[in-house]
Amino acid sequence: MGVTAVVKILIVDDDLENREIIKLRLEQAGFEIQEASNGEEGVAMALKNTPDMIVLDVMMPKMDGWQVCRKLKLNVQTKNIPIIMLTARNQKIEELRGWESGANEYLTKPCDPKVLLEKIGSLLPKTKPLDPPRRTQGEEKQK
Repeated sequence: MGVTAVVKILIVDDDLENREIIKLRLEQAGFEIQEASNGEEGVAMALKNTPDMIVLDVMMPKMDGWQVCRKLKLNVQTKNIPIIMLTARNQKIEELRGWESGANEYLTKPCDPKVLLEKIGSLLPKTKPLDPPRRTQGEEKQK
């Protein structure tokens, strides 16, 4: 039987309740979750643990989401990690700033969990396709 890769998602949000809600939904969908409570911590965790995807708030202390996104997209180690900005800022100019900072997707809160999962799914194949189960020689002979 093949090994299925566990997809690691880093949630960066200064609001504990928001992080917990997102974490619960994503864990239920089978993802491994890492959490950071501010932008600086998010950058440090991304560099240390290299997640497969980042869900990023915009309005945070120490370093806002736009700064985090730009910093990660300029770093050779993290530039290909897809970033979904998930924020309460819903004006078009704010969304434009998200795209300009390098975000792969921009969603506004409150966000339907199904929409978030769809966006994650649409971005994952570009970065970490899951290996289909493989049969061992013994399993193939039994068929």
